[in-house]
Amino acid sequence: MNLPDLPLFSMLRQRMGWLNQRQSVLSQNVVNSDTPGYVARDLKPVDFAKALQESTGSRGNNMRATDPRHITIGPAAQSGFEDVQSNDVEASPNGNSVSLEMEMIKVSDTQAQFQAAANLYAKAMGMMKTAIGH
Repeated sequence: MNLPDLPLFSMLRQRMGWLNQRQSVLSQNVVNSDTPGYVARDLKPVDFAKALQESTGSRGNNMRATDPRHITIGPAAQSGFEDVQSNDVEASPNGNSVSLEMEMIKVSDTQAQFQAAANLYAKAMGMMKTAIGH
């Protein structure tokens, strides 16, 4: 059994990947805050209920357990995240729709969420190591 392939770890990796990519998109917004005509971007949020359903294999495509000691593992989560326009504020007279205050709030929130996901990943990995006797 490969521990990183367990649904919990897979979902945490997907979440951290989404947060990493969001941080990149938000930093592009900050860099272009004075660019005329630039439209602020953000990532479309991942549907947690759908991701949970896919990771547990509830769509009927889960592996078949032939032994009661087997762990059923759902399909791998998709890593493509959708980039969308962020309509938080109206555009300035030069057509730029970036609000530095809103972007910095989003950056701070994204950083806190990433740290929480990384801590949860580390704790879960520690619990698994303890459970197998390492």
